Amino acid sequence: MGVVYHGNYAQYFEIGRTEWLRSMGVTYKYMEKTGIMLPVISLNCNFKKSAYYDDLLSIKTTLKKEPGVRIEFSVEITNQNNELICTGSTTLVFMDATTKRPVKCPEYILNTLKENQLI
Repeated sequence: MGVVYHGNYAQYFEIGRTEWLRSMGVTYKYMEKTGIMLPVISLNCNFKKSAYYDDLLSIKTTLKKEPGVRIEFSVEITNQNNELICTGSTTLVFMDATTKRPVKCPEYILNTLKENQLI
């Protein structure tokens, strides 16, 4: 059909949030090293227009609110013509890697968000 397979959008959302965190110096690798896992518990995608093969897509990821046990992101994907392709959101939960139980957002992440004036 020449269009991007709908299942790829979950990966685009992941790229958006991991790069959003990385831009502030927080990596998944570091979180895992400090005993924190961050699994997705909810993903919502609203398709507005098809993306086609070879389109240049931009992913805009924003934080919805100050994280607690959960962290929530809004996502907008546009093409090279600045046309809105989809909107969506993801919710993830901070978990202790050993106990597999939810925990509050680590202080180093909260401090980073405050330093970047995101909360």
